[in-house]
Amino acid sequence: MRGSEERFIRKPFVAGQFYEAKPSSLRKQVEGYINRDMPKKESIAIVAPHAGFIYSGAVAGSVYSSVVIPERLILLGPNHTGLGASVSVYAEGLWETPIHNFKVDAKLAKEIIAGCLYCKADSIAHNFEHSLEVHLPFIACLKEDVRIVPIAVMRATLEECASIGHTIAEVIKSSDTKTMIIASSDMSHYVSEEVARSLDALAIEKILAMDPKGLYEIVFHNRISMCGVLPVTIMLFAANALGAKGASLVRYSTSAEISGDFKHVVGYAGIVVF
Repeated sequence: MRGSEERFIRKPFVAGQFYEAKPSSLRKQVEGYINRDMPKKESIAIVAPHAGFIYSGAVAGSVYSSVVIPERLILLGPNHTGLGASVSVYAEGLWETPIHNFKVDAKLAKEIIAGCLYCKADSIAHNFEHSLEVHLPFIACLKEDVRIVPIAVMRATLEECASIGHTIAEVIKSSDTKTMIIASSDMSHYVSEEVARSLDALAIEKILAMDPKGLYEIVFHNRISMCGVLPVTIMLFAANALGAKGASLVRYSTSAEISGDFKHVVGYAGIVVF
């Protein structure tokens, strides 16, 4: 009988599109965004973007360069495809990248599913979703010996976000294994540079204040097209329950810095929660 790691293999979907597909080229690409001399701190969570590396790689590289990657990672990302459950936990197996394959921490995944009514074991939501995949090359270049729990979030009320976040915090607290939460999100989409920076500042202010309710409400009230608001809200509930002291903005940019198009930009923020 084949083990679950052989039966459940998530192939890279956006290799060759969002990032280089050839292993040597991908390592070179990621290394171009990583600063290995940057001071690193142990952190409870991070917020990092998930666009094509040419656009968001500098922000992602900056935030990953500033933290110590622990033994275990819970990755929370938005579900862009509309497939699968509302909150989909990839419960077992392997996630492949061109440079490293990551084992899913099945025990932790099952604890999250068992502890939260809203979390379902589901791989369908992850098959064509890029929001978590694009983080793995950065992690692989910094630390290969890591287990992951990928979670894709399509729909959740504020109360459901709180429940999911508190469940994640409880399972982390019940283990001696160091675990960091990664919340994957881009910020404003396809608005002018001026509007993006203004709206994104509102959302970032709430994240830095460790205010999940405030973030949730201000994003929906102002119609900020922050695709990962639910993952970040869940992360903030979890981080607060884990005793987080605060957060800091590592880097912010927009796609205009690369494209030169200041009329239709996407914003990217890299934030560390400690």
